[in-house]
Amino acid sequence: MRRIFVAGHGGMVGSAIVRCLEKAGNVDLITKPKSALNLLDTNAVVTFFKNEKVDEVVLAAAKVGGIHANSNYPTQFLFENMQIQNNVIYQAHLADVNRILFLGSSCIYPKNAVQPIEEAALLTGYLESTNEPYAIAKIAGIKLCESLNRQYGRDYRSLMPTNLYGPNDNFHPENSHVVPGLMRRIHEAKLIGAKEVIVWGTGSPRRELLFVDDMADASRFVLDLAEEEYNAITSPMTSHLNVGTGIDYTIRELAQMIKKIVGFSGDLIFDEEKPDGAPQKLLEVSKLKSLGWQYSTSLDEGLGITYEWFTSNA
Repeated sequence: MRRIFVAGHGGMVGSAIVRCLEKAGNVDLITKPKSALNLLDTNAVVTFFKNEKVDEVVLAAAKVGGIHANSNYPTQFLFENMQIQNNVIYQAHLADVNRILFLGSSCIYPKNAVQPIEEAALLTGYLESTNEPYAIAKIAGIKLCESLNRQYGRDYRSLMPTNLYGPNDNFHPENSHVVPGLMRRIHEAKLIGAKEVIVWGTGSPRRELLFVDDMADASRFVLDLAEEEYNAITSPMTSHLNVGTGIDYTIRELAQMIKKIVGFSGDLIFDEEKPDGAPQKLLEVSKLKSLGWQYSTSLDEGLGITYEWFTSNA
């Protein structure tokens, strides 16, 4: 039975991957809370891999947040993510773990990349300034995996998901991503009978959104691929795959959908003085689709499940 260490099992993505792998069966999952294993602590990670028999690693642990968090804590977003990645990936290699699935983000691509964004667009232009430190860390993770593959023959794979949302998301009023941030503000406005909700930016940027359980299923699918199948559609210098729906929406459209699901009757006011972020981030997902995987949860359905989870856990 394969022993798989899911790093970051308590987060939105990690917890969904644990649920998905448990459902699939025939795996022995290893999870460690931060209190038992601080991934920023190199010595602790060395000890973990020395004491545990690990066959595969899913690296879902990361410091994440929206525009506000990225703008206010760039040092932490760069340093902590690189520290986590370097510790887990390199120590797994030293412990002779031959397969890793590293999870990144679509923010690795240039701000003005041709849409939809192909995997080959990586490092072809300037990054979006609001999340550049986080993106640089994730790019470094991809390149560390690629380097270990080329130099040591490892089978380290990387998935770059589009914007994710779903149960266990971070609904912090300031440090959240677009879906939980909007959902919380609109929900709270409904509770107090407010007449309007302020939404950052012009509402014109377009975002592709993927339900987290679909991301977990894609992770399971890619983790289970034979090495020759994965390598057939990647290359030593472009070893990552995009994960998304191939469909995007404006922030205005998204806010209106959330408003309807929440049942808020007030107005949405767009504050054009606030930053928009990247104008569009739509991923080209034909490579993963050609292998036999595609998403199954519509945005309406996923937002409804997310709101139900939020109201039950707020």
